[in-house]
Amino acid sequence: MIKRPSSYHGKTTYEGELGIVIGKTCSEVSAAQADEFIFGYTCVNDVTNNDILNRDPTFPQWARAKGFDGSGPFGPVITSGIDPAKLVVRTILNGEERQNYPIADMIFSAQQLVSRISHDMTLLPGDLICCGTSVGVGVMKQPVNTVTVAIEGIGELTNEFRQ
Repeated sequence: MIKRPSSYHGKTTYEGELGIVIGKTCSEVSAAQADEFIFGYTCVNDVTNNDILNRDPTFPQWARAKGFDGSGPFGPVITSGIDPAKLVVRTILNGEERQNYPIADMIFSAQQLVSRISHDMTLLPGDLICCGTSVGVGVMKQPVNTVTVAIEGIGELTNEFRQ
């Protein structure tokens, strides 16, 4: 269960995403080498307290908006041996599909993301890269919201968010 922080009263959104789980330490790898360092893939619900993001327009608060207790759930499993470019992410809010997008439409492939990030920081086993989301992100408005992030070939992650 995900609970809204008691100090926050603004909008909270769901974001269905693919997660890349790193399996071996990597630094400055090419996109062609990236698969050697990827352990597998998982489902992510990148829950965001949106009103915190731009409270101060000179300093966006990404870590605070996405870093509260219970945020960023992932799972239910980590799946290896699949081609992420063939996956489709679906997000269902309270029984209604809100997102349905192919990973192939992402600006950067999973391998490009690992490569680019590994040029900025060393990635360690167990690190999770959230790939970002597509259209259909929305606010959770009910007192209790059920969000399911489903990626065929990986599984379904279901969370309850309480206002």
